[in-house]
Amino acid sequence: MNHGIFEKNSLILLIGILIVVSIGGIVQIAPLFMLSSTIEKVEGMRPYSPLEQAGRDIYVREGCYNCHSQMIRSLRDEVERYGHYSLAAESMYDHPFQWSSKRTGPDLARIGGKYSDAWHTDHMRHPTSVVPASIMPGYPHLEKTPLSYADIQDRLKTLQLVGVPYTDEMIAKAAADLEAQVAPDTAAAKELLARYPKAQIRKFDGQPAGEGVKPTELDALIAYLQMLGTLVDFTKFDASGPNLR
Repeated sequence: MNHGIFEKNSLILLIGILIVVSIGGIVQIAPLFMLSSTIEKVEGMRPYSPLEQAGRDIYVREGCYNCHSQMIRSLRDEVERYGHYSLAAESMYDHPFQWSSKRTGPDLARIGGKYSDAWHTDHMRHPTSVVPASIMPGYPHLEKTPLSYADIQDRLKTLQLVGVPYTDEMIAKAAADLEAQVAPDTAAAKELLARYPKAQIRKFDGQPAGEGVKPTELDALIAYLQMLGTLVDFTKFDASGPNLR
């Protein structure tokens, strides 16, 4: 093909570029208008429980996303190290999402259940006690700080406004559900599980549990970390389509 006409005339070259880019854009963008959703339909995903949401807020407040991502790419080395690649559905209730842009520490998308609560507690007190090469600062104040949750209903209402499917009942019972998640073997804990399946119920910071025991900020943070990556059953997820096998 003779390129001379394009190389000698900048206006024709510009028009040619615009035509090619427009065609490429239409080919990539137009099919998206025919999709009802770009988020996979998977079983198990639910909004965060009030305690998990409070822990997520602490995670954001402390800037954990600056060093840890929550997005496993579909590359072999990432999948072998961290687990199944991240799904869009896993972030659909995140405002904002925690994909991050760099990793100083490991990805946390599948951290739930990988370590014990005691490990997380020690890690927050003195990171090098469990990871000798860690450069993470300690957060010993978290286990000494009572969790402030007087505004937990307002937080859930705000998330409801932006599309998170919290029901009015979930919002009304938010404070009670938050307290119930650190009080196993209570009637309130059973009600919590009915609203938030797979919610883990225990005193996460290692302190004595029981009805009336108030959670700490460390309880909330560990509750959040321990649920990451645990809601979707990847043995039933079919990557070839939007439905489950």
